[in-house]
Order: sequence, then C-alpha cells, then structure tokens
Amino acid sequence: MTEIQIKETIFKLLKNIAPDSSPEALGQEDDVRETLGIDSYDFLNFMIGLNEEFGVEIPETDYGKLITLNDMTQYILAHAQS
Repeated sequence: MTEIQIKETIFKLLKNIAPDSSPEALGQEDDVRETLGIDSYDFLNFMIGLNEEFGVEIPETDYGKLITLNDMTQYILAHAQS
C-alpha cells in the first residue's frame, strides 16, 4: 500500500467520524484531533477503523504517537501487514 492510498483511507475514515470536516485540507504536521475537532470517543472509533482497514493493531499506549497525518501514515507503513 502506498502513502497516497493510506492517506485517502485516513481521509475517508476521518470524514465518517467528522462529516462536517474537511480532512483533505489537513497539513502533514497539523494536529488531526485539534484541527478537526475530534473528541476522544470519535478518536477511539477512528483507531478501530484504522485497525479494520489496515489490519494494524494499535495499542492504546501508541495513541499519543498518532497526532499528525504524517504520524499516522508512517505508523501504518511501518506496521501494516502486507
């Protein structure tokens, strides 16, 4: 899976949990939760969505590492099952 495909899937998942947002407008280093106004419950649902889409088990201890779009993309690239 390429970075572009990962980002497109992330955008889709973010749009599902924050339908009034524009995830495509996120910069690589923007704080996703803060920029899109995502609360902790929606963020948890987003993490579950990442797991389902990419087959990546994200331990709760790693949630704090997934702040920006770049963080998420690199994490998935490093942990995704091929």
